[in-house]
Amino acid sequence: MANVVDLLFATGKHDDPALLIGQRTVSFAELRDAVAKAARSVLEASAPGDRIAILADNGLEFVAAYLGIMASERIALPMPVAAEVDQVRGWEARFGVRAAFCDDRRGKTLAAAGVARLTPAQTGAFERHDTEPHTPAAIMLTSGSTGEAKGVVVSHGNLAANTGDIADYLALTPRDRCMVVLPFSYCFGLSLLHTHLARGASLVLNNAFLFVERVLDEIVTTQCTTLAGVPATYQLLLRRSTFLERKLTTLRALQQAGGRLPRESILEITRALPWARFFVMYGQTEATARLSYLPPERLADKLGSIGRGLASTGLEVLREDGSPIAPGSEEVGEVVASGPAIALGYWDDPEESARYFRAGRLFTGDLARVDADGFVFLVDRARDFLKVMGVRISPSEIEAVIAGMPEIAEVAVVGVADEESGEAVLAAVVPVGDRGCDPEAVRDYCNARLPNVKVPKHVVVVDALPRTANGKIAKQVLRRLSS
Repeated sequence: MANVVDLLFATGKHDDPALLIGQRTVSFAELRDAVAKAARSVLEASAPGDRIAILADNGLEFVAAYLGIMASERIALPMPVAAEVDQVRGWEARFGVRAAFCDDRRGKTLAAAGVARLTPAQTGAFERHDTEPHTPAAIMLTSGSTGEAKGVVVSHGNLAANTGDIADYLALTPRDRCMVVLPFSYCFGLSLLHTHLARGASLVLNNAFLFVERVLDEIVTTQCTTLAGVPATYQLLLRRSTFLERKLTTLRALQQAGGRLPRESILEITRALPWARFFVMYGQTEATARLSYLPPERLADKLGSIGRGLASTGLEVLREDGSPIAPGSEEVGEVVASGPAIALGYWDDPEESARYFRAGRLFTGDLARVDADGFVFLVDRARDFLKVMGVRISPSEIEAVIAGMPEIAEVAVVGVADEESGEAVLAAVVPVGDRGCDPEAVRDYCNARLPNVKVPKHVVVVDALPRTANGKIAKQVLRRLSS
């Protein structure tokens, strides 16, 4: 097959915009040239298969470096921009990083970590070759079962397959333009880059989502047609911006993944923007990006479902003995995926790879049931279940109840050590605006709707939920709130 970078550039026309960054517009021609110069620099400093890191905000520097590394058949390692010196030094040792690209803000971090810095070459001419589908293209950092960051090895074939499937169901064309607020160090953010470039569309890169009104202004001025976010993205839009009051009529497609967004929040959005199609999606870094999606027209009757597998992804829900659970029943099993988007495994971690990657299939660790029509409904992650007084409890069940309180903007539930019950339920809640929240009111609300064993023993009111660089809830931080 062609190198995945060639596939991503196959559609974009020479003078059409590829990236919009502040007041600057980067055409496809300019981006191709920047990628070629980065690739030339990589070729001169490394050998095939070497790992080249990137430490940069979303911008031309990141995109050129990322695509240039893959174009030269080296392995790209995007690092979170908040990475500290010790983390960079640790990743360099673990993945054998040869060198790295960075933006000007992170030059000191790289130098302190002892990592050689690359800069784009003056010329970009180099010989191009086809690439075998199983050739590693990137290492994406994610959390393993221990919570320690692990490196998922994604191939050129993985990227090509997943990109095509996502771009197809989103029906992307050169007329589309995506507002990007997710970091490219996260597979969801990178999937926006892949899919829009592959269809000749453009991306608006905004690294200041905390200034949410400015982001909304930029959606209007640049006439964005697509927007993507994790639950925290949409909760911020709903609770702390004028998103619902604005007429964002250019938006035709909204993507949501990276966790469960409460049903009422989805309904709020679809009522406010009835012209836009809302895609609920499910995926894992271990599957490149996406595994399934719920067609927007099924929100009315399948709300709460993650849909069904993508065109080239087989999605099953299996019992422990490997047999499929009964559709239409309340039986729960593990989500198991197969297809060309399933990653190669974890970098230099055969034990963890053997646990989750088996015979070409990905055992996700997510538990689900299947309705009579074949739509999958997640129950929870197996590793996230709590055990209180010997009873298995799903955090998401408790979160769904507390999210129904009108004074609650966000909630996250975790288990904490408890001498009496082994584990106790802790709920961290973020109030709406300045309304405040009484922890006992939360417990009373739960008492009226849940069995006693599921009522939070600890309710902690916080200004914001702690999150990782990808916007996911940092549950290890929450667990410390009980002490």
